Amino acid sequence: MIALSLAEIAAATSGRVVLAGDATPDTLVDGYVDTDSRKIAPGDVFVAKPGEATDGHNFVGAARDAGAALALVEREVDVAIPQIVVTDVVAAIAELAREVVARVRAGGELRVIGITGSNGKTTTKNMLRRILEDEGETVAPIASYNNAVGAPLTMLRVRESTKYLICELGADAPGQIARLAGLVTPDVGVVLMVGLSHAGGFGGIDHTARAKRELIEQVRPGGVAVLNADDHRVAAMASTAEERGLTVRRFGESDAADVRASSIVVSASGTDSVLDIDGSRLPLHLRVLGAHHVKNAMAALTAAIALGVEPAAAVARLETIELAERWRMQVMGSERVRIINDAYNASPDAMQAALRTLAQITGEGERMVAVLGAMSELGEHDVEEHSKIGLLAVRLRIPRIVVVGRDARALFLSAVAEGSWSDEAVFFETADEAYDYLKDELRDGDRVLVKSSNAAGLRFLGDRLGELFS
Repeated sequence: MIALSLAEIAAATSGRVVLAGDATPDTLVDGYVDTDSRKIAPGDVFVAKPGEATDGHNFVGAARDAGAALALVEREVDVAIPQIVVTDVVAAIAELAREVVARVRAGGELRVIGITGSNGKTTTKNMLRRILEDEGETVAPIASYNNAVGAPLTMLRVRESTKYLICELGADAPGQIARLAGLVTPDVGVVLMVGLSHAGGFGGIDHTARAKRELIEQVRPGGVAVLNADDHRVAAMASTAEERGLTVRRFGESDAADVRASSIVVSASGTDSVLDIDGSRLPLHLRVLGAHHVKNAMAALTAAIALGVEPAAAVARLETIELAERWRMQVMGSERVRIINDAYNASPDAMQAALRTLAQITGEGERMVAVLGAMSELGEHDVEEHSKIGLLAVRLRIPRIVVVGRDARALFLSAVAEGSWSDEAVFFETADEAYDYLKDELRDGDRVLVKSSNAAGLRFLGDRLGELFS
């Protein structure tokens, strides 16, 4: 965070200063801001966020002992550390982020990029960070810091020397993207796609589309809207962008795209394509598996070009990326048994893409194995969408489908109903039961996809299998 006095922080957060030791209202604080006392280092700011399981106020002492210079609290704590007492710490860090970004931006160098979409946000963020970090100091979210807490914590990492701030913006209800994007009014807004992710919270895919459009509505005048030309709901956001005076840049396989991909080939060594960028053709080899990652790469490229990055340089930097993110198409195991751990997140679109990738990278004489868990937050679409995935897995001729968890049972029943032989799909209540089965079932030449939403916990099953067969 940039250096601010206790008084300035209190003013930005509408808080009350409680002094301790030799601190005064003019005492400057410039450390990182975090809600986890275990991550606090000397000079940092600890945010005492109340939670369902634990209360951050109980860890103010631990943060002080770790060297925290300030605690942001909702009630005064009997610990000798300067404190700023606010009504709501989550709202307070958002307002503090707004103030910090505005001050840095006033220096004239900072450019802000917002990224949203039902799938692909984290991968696109990582790709764009790799492109931009060679252009200047770049701040981007850790993991998937994209909610009401994580997004402001990322924003608060900017300093006067920061040239680019990348904000990953997620939401599970209307209005959340508008609030987060409104803190920083991005120069570039990227909308990847509209799918059924969090459909239960939005009330349907059309409501999801309206929520994603909130980002375009918050891009500052004269900015750029980067839109997926292949998703008609995203493409329709161009009218909103143009009404607001934004420049529209499109990516995709459509002829309407400014950055267009063709000749996409997926293999065990990565994903190849040819890019047409404003009339120039460039080959792209991604080490990351999956045709869907070409779309993410195009989104990152389109945003980078809008910021003035030379296309060939941007492509070259993308080709150095070996892993999109931990637990996202992460290749583990060995040549004997290859594990693809993609169990950090899952939506119907992402699940379909992962299954198709498994089919594309499995060679002759090798066996496909799909270890599948539940997709979260689908609301009334839950049974239907899980059933579709079971149907697709069988139609892709995946000979071993391992379904884990009661919430994914509809997927298993669909696979059994569609299957042409009795033992095509098996079901286990727990990941431990699935592990015990798989450690004996898997054999040389198997190519194994582990895919589920984060809540299902199969990413740890993928880790265990990767270690077992490494």
